[in-house]
Order: sequence, then structure tokens, then C-alpha cells
Amino acid sequence: MARPSNFATFALLLTASAISAQTLEQAENLWRARDYQDANEAFKVLVAREPNNVLYRVRWGRMYLDHWQPDLADGLFNEALGIDPKNAAAVLGKALVAAASFGGNADELAHKALALDPKLLEAQELIARLTLEDDNKAKAAEEAHKALEIDPNSIQGKAILATLDWLADKKDSPWDPHAARGYETAGHFFMINRRYEESVAFYRKAIELDPELFSARSQLGVSLMRLGQNEEAYRQLQVCFENNFKDPATVNSLNLMETYKKYVTYKTPTTVLILHKKEAELLHPYFEAEMQRAIATYEKKYRFKLEKPVQVEVYPDHEDFAVRTMGLPGLGALGVTFVYEIAMDSPSGRPPGSFHWGSTLWHEMSHVFTLSMTHSHVPRWFTEGMAVHEETAASPEWGDRLGPHELSAIKNHQLLPISELDRGFVHPVNPLQVIVSYYQAGKICDFINDKWGWDTLLAMLHDFGAGEDTPAVVRKELKIEPAAFDKLFFAEIEAETRKTVNSLSEWKLAMGAIGKAAAAKDWDRVIHEGPHWEEIYPDYVEDGNLYQLVAEAYHAKGDTANAIDQLERYVHQGGRNPEAIKRLASDLVETGKKSEAATVLDRLNLIFPMDNDLHLRLGQLWFELGNAAGAVREFHALVAHNPIDPAQAHFDLARAYNLNHQPEQAKDELVAALETAPGFRPAQKLLLELSK
Repeated sequence: MARPSNFATFALLLTASAISAQTLEQAENLWRARDYQDANEAFKVLVAREPNNVLYRVRWGRMYLDHWQPDLADGLFNEALGIDPKNAAAVLGKALVAAASFGGNADELAHKALALDPKLLEAQELIARLTLEDDNKAKAAEEAHKALEIDPNSIQGKAILATLDWLADKKDSPWDPHAARGYETAGHFFMINRRYEESVAFYRKAIELDPELFSARSQLGVSLMRLGQNEEAYRQLQVCFENNFKDPATVNSLNLMETYKKYVTYKTPTTVLILHKKEAELLHPYFEAEMQRAIATYEKKYRFKLEKPVQVEVYPDHEDFAVRTMGLPGLGALGVTFVYEIAMDSPSGRPPGSFHWGSTLWHEMSHVFTLSMTHSHVPRWFTEGMAVHEETAASPEWGDRLGPHELSAIKNHQLLPISELDRGFVHPVNPLQVIVSYYQAGKICDFINDKWGWDTLLAMLHDFGAGEDTPAVVRKELKIEPAAFDKLFFAEIEAETRKTVNSLSEWKLAMGAIGKAAAAKDWDRVIHEGPHWEEIYPDYVEDGNLYQLVAEAYHAKGDTANAIDQLERYVHQGGRNPEAIKRLASDLVETGKKSEAATVLDRLNLIFPMDNDLHLRLGQLWFELGNAAGAVREFHALVAHNPIDPAQAHFDLARAYNLNHQPEQAKDELVAALETAPGFRPAQKLLLELSK
């Protein structure tokens, strides 16, 4: 049980009904005591009494921001600006709201507030913080010194300068703030730089100095979760909750840990796999095989041996996965890596065909290597770029395709310089910039690999591990200035995408016309016009894509060969629609190409393995082709996933085990089949044969 808070006792002395509060001081005392409800009522009274008092609205908004209600806070700051458009404190409030969610306009708002009040220390401190979040270390130091010029005792100014030293592995810093909130700031920066163990150490120092700094204690708990230290994480978060610190990270993390009893853990010497019990038996063989394959591949490729097993947590509920990633900037919405721990969505948590879990797993596994090799001394753009590069290196069919947002950014020259690319992940001007930044970082690594070679990418990785920054690494390894590199890279990307970019408007019109022709069953027009526009934008494999429309047209005309050609183009281009892939497999079986059909269906296991029809069809094909191990895996998946006919599923698995020379396992499955359907003659017959 946590000791009683001094603030809680203080609150009891103050509650002479918040309604009777007559001063701002009383309202803020209630706020400091974390008596948010009474403080809120007090602010209501003050604003009702003096509706044009800007200060009341600003402070009320700051209370809402402190109480994890940024939308209400932003509304009050807007109201204050409606009364006084040049109120620096209100503009600062909006900057803090934006900064809390890594918004791209936070820096602009902070500079605006500082222009309105050049002595507004908190605005200058925020600018320094935002600059360091963008990994612009030299500029961050400059901005922190400006904060100290305003106030030589600025804790945040000192904290930024000390953090710069600590991030550079200087154990002692002359700027050490020796203050709880200063260490909390350091913890934040080590967290967003994925240096989680060091982040934990700074959060511990913060709460040692101020045990009631619950924002730091909450982040300590969340960071401990990221390191798999769940028992202490739970205790720290529970202390926050009991003291009325109930921000989303605290509450949601506690709720998530309550669900851990529903998960099962599988261990090998190199892997730890955590799956929800309802899908563990189904997913276990597929995930464990890919984990081991990725580790073996990357250990050779990166020339690095991992020091301990990699843990992968797979969440069927996307909201649970979101809780695990809370507070981290620039994340893709599919997976996140905490050095040796990976959390990711389960394929069951996404619509069929919308998520390639295999590609995501290899992406995250790449982070395990780049982060552990460099002790997390690597800029975000490079580790993400390497991970995106590795997706298509594992298979050209994997990875995200070139989308409309990326094309728009290329057309409008909105790609960022390499030395500023981290900003696109941490403080994007809009959510789409994150998507574009992932694409750009991946293409940069592709470009370097093509022009300079894999050894150069590895050398860059080691340079980052030694603490060098992006401009220095570019000059050292590529023998070119960053601006000159940008010029070369942008020219390459523009040349590579010119056909699509220049014809995108016409392509959109053609897509609409061909879609209407398909709806009207004008198959000749679809066949005549579709392939041309496929070549204009070959990466488009989403809903309404031309590959499927043209294949449908060929199917309607009875031309299976050309339908197969279209669907194979679709699959090789990265198309993931399960029904289209299964249709291709059916066509291949129909034309006598069973081996090719099995290979096509096997792709679906890395996209959407929650499909019993897939496992039944693939199991039968592997059985017919003599791939006993493949048949065992597929029929095992069918048995594990609530088959419509359990007796038949167990019988098929028994046949596969028998083919694989595992008679005892075959007998067990036959018994299971007969327990479900005692009169099932094929099972009786095979069991009798195996018992002789």
C-alpha cells in the first residue's frame, strides 16, 4: 500500500466547497492537491464571474492539460485567444498541447509565444526540448543556452544540456540539474531514443528526489513494462493510481497487465513467443518458424550474434497493442521494438489482407539487430529505413507499396533532407508525413545499398553506434556532402516514379472508367484498357486494383491462362487479398499446377492464417505432393482453429502424421476423431491398420 500523499491531506484542509472559492490561488491549490473535480468547479466560478479574464481561462486550460484532457485544454486556450489574440500564455498552452502528441506545429506555436513575450521561459524551454526530439543536437544546445540566458536556474535548460552529454555517453555533466523534473526530462529523451534501461535509471533518480512526481513514476512503470519487468511495473503504476494520478498510460497499462493471464508463453534457446490462448495453438508454429528464420538470416547479414533471446508479444486486440506503444513518436501502427522485446498486432486483429504479419515481424526483427548493435545510438530515420529495406530484401512481394501520399510528396517536393529526416517521424506536420518518412528512409537505404553496397550500410550503422551524427556519417562513408546526397537521391526517386507521378490524374480517371466498365460487364473494354494503366501505376494493389479487375474479365471470358497471368502479377506486386490469392491457387490446380498452387497458398500463412479453408486446401495439396511436414502443419492449424468438422480435421491430421512416419501421433488424432464421431469409419479403419 502506498503511503498517504501529503497533497491528499492538504486537499482535505482546502475543501471548504470549491464553489465558494473566491480566488485563483484557491483554485490552483485544489489543482496542486490533485483535487481536480473541485478545482474544475472553482475555475468555473471564476470564469463565470469574470468571463473576459484571460488568465482564468489559460490556467483552467493548463489544469485540463495536467489532467490529461488536451482537447478541453485546447478549447480553453482558443477561448482565451478569442479574447486576447496576442496572449503569449494561451499560445504557449496550444504549443504544449501539440507537443504532448508530438504534433508538427508545436515548434511554430512555441516560437510564436516567445515572440509575443521574449522572456517567457517555458516557451524557450519547450523550443529546446522539441529541437532535441528532432535529433538536432547542436541547435538544441543553442536553444537550451537561450533558456539559461532568460533564467540561469532554468531546470529544463540545464536538463537539455545535461541530456546531450548523457546521450553522448558522458557520465558526468556540468549541467546536471540535480532536480526531479530535470531527470524526468532525461528519462523522456532516453525513452524516445529507445535506450530503455538508461531511461529507467533516470526516472528512478527523479522519483528518488520527489516520490510524488507521479508523471515520472508512471513513465518508470511503462518503461519497465517495455523491458518485460512486469511485477515492478505494476507496483509503480498502482502507486500512481492510488494517488489519483490516472493518466491514460497508467490506467491502460494496468488494465493491460490484468489480461496477461490470458496469454501463453513458448520458449526456445533464441526466442520467447507470447500469444493469446485463443489463438496460440494456431499461430505458434508459423510465428516461431519466422522468428528463427529472421534471426538466422540477420545474424549472418549483420555479422552480429544476439546476446539473449528475442521476445515477441502478439496482441489480437489492437487497442492492447496500442497501450504497449503509448507515448512513443513516429510509430507505424503494426509493431514496435524495445531492443530485445517486440510487440505487434496479431493477424486476427486486422481485416483479412490488410496486414502482412510476416513482413512486419521481419521489420521489427531488423530493429532488434540495429538497436542492439549500436546500443540504440542510431537515428530513428536510419533504423526505420533499414527495417523497411529489409522487408523487401526478405521478399520483393513484402513491404508497403508506393501509395498516393508518397507520390504527392514526391510531386510537390516535400521529401525532407537526410539531415532532417528524423523530424518526419517525431514531429510530422500531419499523420501522412510519418508514412512518407518511412517510405523515404527505406528508399534511402535501398539507394545506398544499390550505389555503395551493403558493407557501406553496415559501416554507417557502426558509425552511428560510435555516436556520430547523420551529416558526419554521410560525409565519412558516402564521401559526399548531405546536400549533394539529397540532390542525387531526389533525382533518382523522381526518375523512378516519373511515369506514375506525371500520369496520376489520368490514371485516376481511367480507374473510374474501367471500374464502371467492369460493373457493366463490359469485359472487352476492361481487357483492352486495364493492362496499359497497370503499367502506369504498377504498385497499386489496393481495393479496385486493375490486376483483379482484368483477371475477373478473363475469368468471365473463360480465359484461365490470362487470368492466372494477371493474378500472378498481382501477387508478385504485393497484392494481399486472400480471396484473390485463393482464386489464383484454384486456377493453378485446375491447370494441373499443384506445386505452384501450394506455393501461392503458403504465402497466405504470412498474411492471414486465421482461414480454415486455406489450411484445408493447402494441407490437402501438401499431402498429395508428398510434403508430409507441410501437411502436418496445415492440418494441425485446422484442428487448432475450431474446424466445422472436427472429426474430419483430426482424421486428416492423422493421415499427415502417418505420412510423416509419426504413427503414435497419428493414433492420438484418430482417437480424437472417434471421440468426436464414434461411427467415423475411415478413422476406425486407419486406427485398426496402425494398431496391427
